[in-house]
Amino acid sequence: MPREQSLKCPPPLHTEVYQSQLGASGPSFPRKPTPIPDLIMTAYAEYLAEIETRKEQGLSPKPIDDGALVTEIIGHIKDSASAHREDCLRFFIYNTLPGTTSAAGAKAAFLKEILLGQAMVAEITPDFAFELLSHMKGGPSVEVLLDLALGDDAALAKDAAEVLKTQVFLYEADTDRIAAAHKAGNAIAAELLDSYAKAEFFTKLPEIEEEVQVVTYVAAEGDISTDLLSPGNQAHSRADRELHGKCLITERAQKEIQDLKLQHPDARVMLVAEKGTMGVGSSRMSGVNNVALWTGTQASPYVPFVNIAPVVAGTNGISPIFLTTVGVTGGIGVDLKNWVKKVDQDGNPILNNDGNPVLEERYSVATGTVLTINTKQKKLYNADGSEELVDMASSFTPQKVEFMKAGGSYAIVFGKKLQTFAAETLGIEAPLVFAPSKEISHEGQGLTAVEKIFNANAVGVTPGNVLHAGSDVRARVNIVGSQDTTGPMTAQELEAMAATILSPSVDGAYQSGCHTASVWDLKAQANTPKLMAFMHKFGLVTGRDPKGVYHPMTDVIHKVLNDITVDDWAIIIGGDSHTRMSKGVAFGADSGTVALALATGEATMPIPESVKVTFKGQMAEHMDFRDVVHATQLQMLAQHGDNVFQGRIIEVHIGTLLADQAFTFTDWTAEMKAKASICISNDETLIESLEIAKSRIQIMIEKGMENDAQMLQGLIDIAEARIAQIRSGEKPALSPDDNAKYFAEVVVDLDEIVEPMIADPDVNNADISKRYTHDTIRPISFYRAEKKVDLGFVGSCMVHKGDIKIVAQMLRNLEAAHGAVSFQAPLVVAAPTYNIIDELKAEGDWAILQKYCGFEFDDSAPKRVARTEYENILYLERPGCNLCMGNQEKAAKGDTVLATSTRLFQGRVVGDSDTKKGESLLGSTPVVVLSAILGRTPTLEEYKVAVEGIDLTKFAPPMEKPGMTRSVHF
Repeated sequence: MPREQSLKCPPPLHTEVYQSQLGASGPSFPRKPTPIPDLIMTAYAEYLAEIETRKEQGLSPKPIDDGALVTEIIGHIKDSASAHREDCLRFFIYNTLPGTTSAAGAKAAFLKEILLGQAMVAEITPDFAFELLSHMKGGPSVEVLLDLALGDDAALAKDAAEVLKTQVFLYEADTDRIAAAHKAGNAIAAELLDSYAKAEFFTKLPEIEEEVQVVTYVAAEGDISTDLLSPGNQAHSRADRELHGKCLITERAQKEIQDLKLQHPDARVMLVAEKGTMGVGSSRMSGVNNVALWTGTQASPYVPFVNIAPVVAGTNGISPIFLTTVGVTGGIGVDLKNWVKKVDQDGNPILNNDGNPVLEERYSVATGTVLTINTKQKKLYNADGSEELVDMASSFTPQKVEFMKAGGSYAIVFGKKLQTFAAETLGIEAPLVFAPSKEISHEGQGLTAVEKIFNANAVGVTPGNVLHAGSDVRARVNIVGSQDTTGPMTAQELEAMAATILSPSVDGAYQSGCHTASVWDLKAQANTPKLMAFMHKFGLVTGRDPKGVYHPMTDVIHKVLNDITVDDWAIIIGGDSHTRMSKGVAFGADSGTVALALATGEATMPIPESVKVTFKGQMAEHMDFRDVVHATQLQMLAQHGDNVFQGRIIEVHIGTLLADQAFTFTDWTAEMKAKASICISNDETLIESLEIAKSRIQIMIEKGMENDAQMLQGLIDIAEARIAQIRSGEKPALSPDDNAKYFAEVVVDLDEIVEPMIADPDVNNADISKRYTHDTIRPISFYRAEKKVDLGFVGSCMVHKGDIKIVAQMLRNLEAAHGAVSFQAPLVVAAPTYNIIDELKAEGDWAILQKYCGFEFDDSAPKRVARTEYENILYLERPGCNLCMGNQEKAAKGDTVLATSTRLFQGRVVGDSDTKKGESLLGSTPVVVLSAILGRTPTLEEYKVAVEGIDLTKFAPPMEKPGMTRSVHF
């Protein structure tokens, strides 16, 4: 919430703001920056060289985060004779990043000099210096403002106080200074506290527009993956917003969006997923950033390439985790409902020849259609407002309107904390300014598992009030995870909100290195160590040691988070859509929400409705649990017609499986479009899962990964306390009440699962909207042993130790039957963690994999270049995401890949060739291994023979007496 833009900036510099945030135009430099002689290799000289390199790429000067560079720039500003002075003024004013960057510290210090009269800069008047401070968000800028506000110069104190009244990113060190000054009788401190208690930083902001005119741009037909908005293979550039913005959809789409903006200067471009859901697959802050960069509004005239408030829409709405990210930036998500099922005279859906409902169009959103959003009436209208098209009440809840008014959710979260501090310091009750936590309670109604977790972790709610689904509350976050391709953005967000230390209320926080594990290329070498150092200093346990002492651990983040989640009542937030732990409830989130959880230990979100999933029958001996996962989705669609999982919690009663194996189910719920999932575990199973988690955390300690706060030991202590509670009967494993209310219930019949199941992207479906979804589940018999497989991949967060053992067992069986094993297609195997490899080595399974591999990773000489060609051999790759992520390794264009991973989106694992669409089919480990050996999908009989005697991952429903509920793999 910056200071209101009432101050006039002296010309000519301050009127020539970045006129375009895209393309080569960039900041409006009147001339080429003056070069510095090559002999003087200063930070500024290096910056000028970088500017020339970026100019060749059509990019503007990169925003500055380096304090040494800003100090040098200040030197040129102070030198009236410097040939670089004019350029440096522009860099200082318009191209220096705010928050707690070292650049912001240098900038704030110089502005303080100007305000104290210690430095004179004609172009930066005192009023303009205060304005610049008002846009710097906190940290050193707030420290400077407090120095002045609590200082002896009455005039400066008054002006500084007026700016401080607009700021919200104050931390304990800042509020302690204000409280101490108030206690000492300082009038300015009292004035600040009074303003904060009234939340004037929010109430004095302008209200949101009553009418927002939009012009549509159809980005694609069908579900739109976040990979279309921010491709995984460009993850290395996410922190460079202008550069990353160039990968939004296509260059052609970018030009078409620009053309729409020129044709409709009074309208905002609304990005549309026609006949589909917008933003499936992940929360991806970089995707929202890209959409906002091309279609949104600039957050501050003094911070380049940071845009907010995009408008996105989908026929079937917005993916829940992506919608949360849109809200972080104060954007608008629209559930269009512009296509509906055609029904007969009895109200039954009319089906086409494929058995799918026939859709009819209610109204058009073709590219270039102008529509009007009325934010007060909460409805979407045609251009002139004469025809109502769809209700938008869910887009304009009181909480979402606050985010829009404040320019994003962070300001609201910090504003509420600031108001509470001020009221408590003054000894008054805070006036009701913000929309109260939405508390929904139904007398006599029991609680689902997620409702129980939120009731246990809710903050600031009415004491004694029982919360049910639909409540919107602040909740304590126990575990936070940051992954390495979104981590640089999380670090930027932490700096921007002036955070410097992990919230003490967070039990565990981890920074991974798994998404960049496959190839230690120049991009990874440049970004990863810097990220690890930042996060370690902030207070997280890091996969790589910034000091280089312990061995780099590239374990898949979701596996690590699943291990360090040691309480089934925990709330977990992670920077990846597959943050889906099988203990507690976990939410995949954008980098900003992760940053907020790290800084505050809290998250604000609604309590979702739940869908209960139970099981009956018995698994066939030749089936693997992965097939149960796919069959759940297939049977759900058959039972309900529509996807009842979308946007809700899947409460899966799968209590006889250990956490590692149960994660295969909870992980896949991202592909089911669920908001999150909860695994209901038996007491004995949960205790065993916690014991395994303890042992793995202890290994992390022994490797030297413990941080200064002894976080890992603290997690072991929590696990031991939880085990004691369960054993004593004081607090059994989490379970819902018998009279809990669910949105729907799904009963999976295990007896119906008689052959392996494959999730198929169906790349040639005549209905484009049906391609690349995860809803097409087919038995292997569908392919009649004729589907050629060009590459097999066993890896990703979907596999556990048992899956790698299955690979080893199959190789032994084939060797015994045929004397040797040959592959008709490459087979890539990437164990998810080093712990698993160590255990496999101890148990003798790694040796058979080594025997047949043609490549084995070597940590002493990691790959520097991504593999582009594969031979028909077994590859043993380094633990990490590998092919699943698609940002480093990829299959050859046009290949048909059969994988154990999670993603089948276009271009993710494999791209299209000129002659054939690439496709990524998803199945169980034994199906993938056998298909790589055969070079095609197997028949059911071939499959049964191949898995005979192999210990597949088994499951028996709770409350029955299975022969063995504990997997032989553990």
